[in-house]
Parts: sequence; C-alpha cells; structure tokens
Amino acid sequence: MAKGKNIESRNVQITDEVCRPLYGRTSKSWFLGFSFGIVGILFGVYGIYCTLFKGIGTWGLDRTIGWGWAITNFVWWIGIGHAGTFISAILLLFRQKWRTGINRAAETMTIFAIICASIFPIIHMGRIAFAFYTIPYPNTRNLWVNFNSPLLWDVFAILTYFIVSLIFWYIGMIPDLAVLREGKARKFKRKIYSLLSLGWQGTIFDWKRYDKIMILLASIATPLVISVHSIVSMDFATSIIPGWHSTIFPPYFVAGAIFSGFAMVQTLMIITRKVLNLERHITVKHINSMNKIILLMGSIVAFAYFIEIFFAFFSGNEFEEFMFLNRATGPYAIWFWIMMFCNIIIPQFLWFKKIRTNIAVTFVFSILINFGMWLERFTIVTTSLHRDFMPSNWTIYKPTFVEVSLFIGSIGLFITLYLVFLRLFPIISFSEIKHQNLENEE
Repeated sequence: MAKGKNIESRNVQITDEVCRPLYGRTSKSWFLGFSFGIVGILFGVYGIYCTLFKGIGTWGLDRTIGWGWAITNFVWWIGIGHAGTFISAILLLFRQKWRTGINRAAETMTIFAIICASIFPIIHMGRIAFAFYTIPYPNTRNLWVNFNSPLLWDVFAILTYFIVSLIFWYIGMIPDLAVLREGKARKFKRKIYSLLSLGWQGTIFDWKRYDKIMILLASIATPLVISVHSIVSMDFATSIIPGWHSTIFPPYFVAGAIFSGFAMVQTLMIITRKVLNLERHITVKHINSMNKIILLMGSIVAFAYFIEIFFAFFSGNEFEEFMFLNRATGPYAIWFWIMMFCNIIIPQFLWFKKIRTNIAVTFVFSILINFGMWLERFTIVTTSLHRDFMPSNWTIYKPTFVEVSLFIGSIGLFITLYLVFLRLFPIISFSEIKHQNLENEE
C-alpha cells in the first residue's frame, strides 16, 4: 500500500515539474527568446519580399553558381531534422530507455526543421503559385513532373518523412494530452487538449495499443532516416560536377545529418533544462549518451572526408584533384579549414568522459559542430561550382543581404515555433517516464 502511494506521489511530482511552464506565468527569458525569433522572422519576410517581387537576381547567383546559400540552408535544415526520427524511432526499437527525456524535443525539432527547410526550394521557384506542379496527379493539362529528376525525388522523400514524423510526434503526445485535459490549464486549452487526446483513458488496453502503434511507426520511420538524406545527396551525386559526382555521398550525408541533428538537440536541451528547471529529467546521463553518438557520427564524417580526398587523387582525374586543391588553398580555404576543425578535431575531445559530462563545454561544442556542418554544405556547393571546366566562367560567390536575411528568417521561425510549443505542450514525455517507472517497480 505504501509502495503504491509512493509511486503515485512520485508521478504527481513528475507531472507538476514538467507541466509547470504550461500553467505558470511566462518568464522574461521566454519573451526575450521570442523577441529574437520575431526579429529574425521580419528579416526573413524582407528576404522573401525581395525574392518574389524583385526576382532571384537579388541573390548573389550568376551563370556559374546557380546554387548558393539557399541550397546550403536547405540541406542543413534537413540534416538537423534527422536526429528526431533517429532518437525516437531507432532508439525505441533498441529499447533505449534514456530516450524518454529527450525524444519529445527531438521530434519537435524535426517537424520545425523540415518547415524551415521547405522555405528555400519553394521561394527558389520564383512563382510559388506553381509549386503544385511538382505533385504528380491526374489533370486535364496532361502535365507530369519529370520522375528522372533528383529534385522530384526530394519532394517525395521529404514529404513522406514529414508526414511520418508528424504522425509519430502526435501519437507520442496523446497520453500527455490526456493528462493536460484534466490539469490546471484554462478551460479553452483543456477543451483543445481533450479534443487532441482522442479519448485516451490510460487503461492497459490503451497502453498496449499505444506500444504497438509506436513500434509500427518506428519501423516505418527508421528506413526514412537512411533514405531521405541519401536522396538529398543524389541532387549532387547524380551530376558530373567535380566534388559532387561521388558514390560516397549517400552514407556520408546520412552520417553528417545525424551528427548535426544530435548537436542541435544538445543545444536545445541544455538551454531548455536550465531555463525550465528540468535538470532532474534531462540529466547529465542524457548529455553523455548523446555525446557518445556525436563522437561516433563525427568519426564517420571524418573518415568520409579522408576517403573523399583519397579517391579524388587516386582516381587520377585532374578536375577532381584541382577541385580539392582549390578547396584547401583557394579563395574559400579559410572556411574549409574551419569546417575541418569543427567537424573532425572537436568531436575527438568527446573521447574523454570529463568533457562529455561537462554541460558548458558540450553546449559550446554543439554550436561549433552545427556551424561546421553548415560550412560543410557551403563548401560542397560553392567550391564545386565557382571554378568549373572553363576558366572564363570562374567567379567568386558572395551572398547578398537578401540571402542572409532568408537564413536569419529561417532561424527566427525555428526559435519562434519552438518557444510557442514550450508554452502549449510538455517538452518531456512524462507519461512514458511514469510508465517506465511503473514497469521498473513491477
């Protein structure tokens, strides 16, 4: 009897701690972050306005460099979105219980990152009203998209990934929404929670069905982790451009996506646990476990870098050799070496447990890693294009204020969406934590 009361009181405490940000007054730190997000969005609105009403000419593109910051930002955001499915799906299939403290934030990050990524290819079309032409559906005009185009593969892969991730994210929140409908929120919010909880009662039958559908969705989502960024890499690999035409790109891009995605999760969770006082639920153990995965993926990325350089010179192709020499010694060499430092050197410090469990160092490392992964995408895009087969076409790419504004806008949108989510829904899956505690007691 006493044991049951102890479990019940512990569960009530967990619920109160996780849901406190939803019921209490909005903190100054939240308003500060929200203000930064709104300012970023205003920059993005300006960039979209210039792009749509003045044309793509407002970007720093020319006949040699047809892709610039837009495709760099697109691939970077898609990569960040990978960690959510990896944490939620693959770790669920492997029964890793430590995922419960971070899976909600990772899934939320996935949804918002894909939304941010979708901005760039849509506005790059110029005429957004014709975006539906990318969708293959029967129509009276008998116009069909080119199924041989890797850009169309992106549409299918990313749309599928977004839908599955959205369902996985929503289903995972249902037990928590059922608790919130009985909580201390305002009446209007409780009605919304009641509607979204789909009649969940928390019975054994409910939990059995819940576990089955989560395993099923995880089994569907796991191949998407591999396929989505592999397909994104085909945008480059199926071309004949030196530096792009490589069979190593699919696994290389997947490892890099998980690498950058976990780094972003670290950044978000370290800030969230501090601001919302969730140190008991997002522990140093979580930080340490994620750092181990970052170390693994960072080592794979480093290996891919060296393999890519080796084959460029081993192939005897003078264009490939020149391209890599140009990366290391050309106009963009400083960014290449900063990328190498952030993505190869920094992760190797995580071999040491004292560094893996140091919150401040981990936070700095997570930001530097994501900066390095952005530079990786920029290096792949720019240095492979700015000097092509004809020296008369050589040029130097410099992003314009419009392109920078679009990137700032995407970051502002991500911050705003994440902060709004923090005020409406629990950032930790407390029902799963309580369910695990009950199983452990039994």
